[in-house]
This record gives sequence, structure tokens and C-alpha cells, in this order.
Amino acid sequence: MTKISDVELRRIEMPLVGAFRTSFGTEVVREALLVRVVTDAAEGWGECVVGSEPRYSSEYVASAEDVLRRFLAPALIAAADVDATDVQTVLAGIKGHRMAKGALEMALLDAQLRGTEMSLATFLGGVRETVPVGVSVGIFESIPQLIDAIDGYLADGYLRVKLKIEHGWDVGMVEAVRDHVGYDVGLQVDANTAYARADLDHLLALDDFGLTMVEQPLAGDDLVGHAQLAERMTTPICLDESITSAQVAADAIGMGAAGIVNIKAGRVGGYLEARRVHDVCAELDVPVWCGGMLETGLGRAANLALASLPGFVLPGDISASARYYHRDLTTPFVVEDGHMRVPTGPGLGVAPDPEILEEVTTHTERITR
Repeated sequence: MTKISDVELRRIEMPLVGAFRTSFGTEVVREALLVRVVTDAAEGWGECVVGSEPRYSSEYVASAEDVLRRFLAPALIAAADVDATDVQTVLAGIKGHRMAKGALEMALLDAQLRGTEMSLATFLGGVRETVPVGVSVGIFESIPQLIDAIDGYLADGYLRVKLKIEHGWDVGMVEAVRDHVGYDVGLQVDANTAYARADLDHLLALDDFGLTMVEQPLAGDDLVGHAQLAERMTTPICLDESITSAQVAADAIGMGAAGIVNIKAGRVGGYLEARRVHDVCAELDVPVWCGGMLETGLGRAANLALASLPGFVLPGDISASARYYHRDLTTPFVVEDGHMRVPTGPGLGVAPDPEILEEVTTHTERITR
């Protein structure tokens, strides 16, 4: 059990190497919220994977900062002794805000595991020293620009390419990319909820291109629509935004809405629930992979630990630091032969560089006992 003395909230802004466009918007700067927990044993870091605006999910940086400051951090500090496995129980009275809760849980996990000299991967049950990785490619102004970018990523060694799609940037674009890279390259698409049930016939055209999966074509709460599409489509349907817990994952699989699951720890409320989603999918023989949210090296380290679990059999969106940032907060992560190394040090196995952290910080505040 651990006693928390204070929690620090730190807003940062990190320019991206290039604009990253999806069906819900374009990002050129990664605005993020970091959480530092100080305990009687050690300190730990968490990363809240919310965006600047409520477009991917209803959570965003300002809302996460507010709920952490006013409700979540004070509740956790008030607990006389708390274990990271108890965080969700302690915070259960505050509805929703999974990404904010997940960041606080991540920071406490990091602190506790540093105190016991155990890595996050070992704690979660990881079995791999390296994990296969792919790259997520945003929407470009033209197909030639897109293909140039893909050629560069394939030269970097990524094992598969994920293409963001939306109305007007889907079937024709995918056909052009498949013609260019051939059928030996793993290719999948991600709609980020851009389509509706009225588009099912249109989406069936994606069956022609040997895709690994079609990720989240419909709204997050439309499990029935995804089940209807899955029944008609030969390409597996992968759910992302729909999966908010292990129970939802089990329900979606049971009704035929998901043949593959993308696990994002922040979206389900933390790495402990992410492990439960993994376990449910493994029991139901459904493959999973680890999604990305433009994380800094802190979140990237945690995602590598998660992706080292045995059920993560598909390359995840855990790209090299240089894919998004000129300088990462931590020692840069690199791709080696299509894989990335799982950190083995205590806790996350990485920590922010103090000089870089200070440069990118825009605001800090502390919540104390």
C-alpha cells in the first residue's frame, strides 16, 4: 500500500514533425497533460491521452485537468493508503473521465513499481522483449504525397501501414496504395467513426484490396451497425472507439461486431482495464493490437509494456519517437527490424528529460495533502 503526498499536473505542447490529419481533424502540435504522483516510496509519471478538443472522445485537455484538480487527485490523496489496483474503486464515485483516471493510475503504477524494482511489462504479464510495430498514416492533400510518405515508412522497417480514411478519401486511395505497395505489405484502414449505416454498400468495396482489417467505420455506440457490416464483409472489422471496457469488448465480440480489437489503455480507463480487455479477447480467441494516441515517450513506454502481453499478435501503432517528434520527452524509441524494445527498467523504465520537459511545459500546478 502507498501513501500519496501530492500530485502534479503539467500541461505541455510538443510540435509534431508534420501535420497529422484524420476524419475528425488535423493536429500540428500535441497538447498533452502529464501527471506526476509523489508517494512515500517513489515518484511516478502518467500521461493523459486526451486531445486539445473533444473530437476523438468527449474528454479533452482542459476537462481532464479540471476533473483531476477538483475531484480525482484529491480523492486519491485523501485515501489513507492506496494500491494502484484500487484506483478505479476509489474513484468510482466520479462518473466517466476514463482517460484522466487512467493517467492517475499510470502514474501510481509507475511509482509503486519503481519502489519494488519491477517493470510495468513484468507486472502486466508481458512475455516479449520486443514487439512488432506498424505506422499510422494520416490524410494527405494528394495520393502521390501519401505514397511518398508510405515509401519512407516502409524503408524505416515498419511491418504494416494503417491508412486513415473518410468520405472522398477511401476506395480510390486504397486502390492506388495497394497497386503501389503490392500484396506483400500489410495494409489496413481506419475511419475513426466517419461513416454511417447508409454507407455499408460503399464500404463493401474495401473487400477488394486484401486489407488486414477495417477499423471503426461507424459510430462508437453503433455495435449493431458494425455487426451488420461484419456479416456482409469478408474483411475483419476492428473496433476502437467502441471498446470502453472489458465488458463492452465481450458484448461486441458476442454479437459479431468485432473480429479484432484495438486496445488503447487511456480509452478504457488505464492499463489494468486494458489487461482485462486483453484477457477477455484471448479467452474468446480474438486478436488484439495496441493503438496509439500521439503519445510522448512516457505513454510509448507504457504501450510497449502492454503490447508485450501474449494476445497482442498484430503490429501496433507504437511508432518510433521520430515519427511524431523532433525531440521526445524521454530517450528516443527506435524501430529495429520492424520491432521496438520493451523497457525493462523499474516502472515505465523511462523518465522525462528535465531540460526538455521544462522547455515544453506551459503550465503546472500541485495538489497536496
